[in-house]
Amino acid sequence: MTAPTPSELTYPDIEAAAARIAGRVRPVTVASAQPGTLAETASPTAATWSSGPAEDPNASGLLFALEFMQYTGTFKARGAQNFIRAHLEAGTFPEAGVTIASGGNAGLACAWAARAAGVPATVFLPANAPEVKVERLRSYGAEVVLTGHEFAEAAAACRDFVASSGALASHAYDHPLIAAGAGTLMTEILAQVPDLDTVVVSVGGGGLFAGVATAATYHGVRTVAVEPQSCRALNAAIEADEPVDVTVDSVASDSLGARRATPLALSAARSDLVTSVLVSDEAIVGARQHLWDEHRLAVEHAAATALAGVHGSGGYVPAEGEKVCVVLCGANTSLGDL
Repeated sequence: MTAPTPSELTYPDIEAAAARIAGRVRPVTVASAQPGTLAETASPTAATWSSGPAEDPNASGLLFALEFMQYTGTFKARGAQNFIRAHLEAGTFPEAGVTIASGGNAGLACAWAARAAGVPATVFLPANAPEVKVERLRSYGAEVVLTGHEFAEAAAACRDFVASSGALASHAYDHPLIAAGAGTLMTEILAQVPDLDTVVVSVGGGGLFAGVATAATYHGVRTVAVEPQSCRALNAAIEADEPVDVTVDSVASDSLGARRATPLALSAARSDLVTSVLVSDEAIVGARQHLWDEHRLAVEHAAATALAGVHGSGGYVPAEGEKVCVVLCGANTSLGDL
C-alpha cells in the first residue's frame, strides 16, 4: 500500500485531512480585532501605521484567526500530523521513522507529531543552529543531527540518511499531505464564520497558502496572499506562470524565506479568487508591533506579514461590508524586540 500523493490539491484531500487529524490539533479560535460580537462588526478599511503604538479605528470589522496558539506555536502542526497519520494508515511508515531537514517551525512540528504517534523522528540541522531549538527538538524526543554550517548541507545529509536508512522524508511545505493539513485551518474558520468574504494569509513556499486557498476557492471565498517585497516566491511564480527562483531578503525570511513556490501553490493561485499582495519590511515590523501594543499578541514576523497586507500602503483594500479574516499563523519569536 502507498500513502496518497496527488499531483494537485483538491478539497476532498482537505476534508480527509480534517478527519484524520481531528482531536490531534487545537481547533483555531477566530476573534474580532475589536470588542463586540461578529454580528456587530463592520467592514475593515486600509490603514497605515508606524512602528510605534498606533490607533486603528478602521479595524472594527477585522477578524483574527489565532493559529499561533496551535501546538508547537504554528500551523505546521496540522501538516505534520496529516503527513504522519496518512502514512501510518496506509501502512507505509518505515521502521526508521520520519526525517526532515529543518531547525525551524516545520522541524518542531514534525518531531512533535512523531512523538504523538510513537514513531522515531530524525531532524537535521546546521551545526551552528541555536541551542534553544536543538533542546526543544530533543524535548520532543527527536534524534538531532548537527552537520555543516548551512541549511543546504543539513538538507543534503538528510537526503543521504533517507537513502541509507529508508526513513520517510518529510518537507516543510512541498508535499500535498502537508498542504492539505494546513488547509484544515480554513475549514475551521468557515465553521465559525460561514459568511466570510476574504481570508488573508502570508506566503513562504506556499504550503499554508495552497491549503487555505484550495478550501477558500471551493467555498467561493477570496484569498489574499501576502509576501514581503524582497521575498516573493509566489508573486514571481504568478508573473512567470511557473515556479522560479527569487532572492530572499526580509525581516520575515526566517519563516517565509523560500526561494521558490511549490507547483501546488501556483496551481491554487490561478483561481480568480486569489489576489497577490507585496508589503515592505517596514509595514511588517509595524504590523507586528501594532499587534503587541494594541492587542497584546506576540507573533512572529511571518504572521504580521498577513496583517500588513490589509493595512500597509499598496495592500488589499476591502470593499464596504466585506468580512475579512487575517490568519496569524505563528508565534515562535523572540520577545526582546517587542
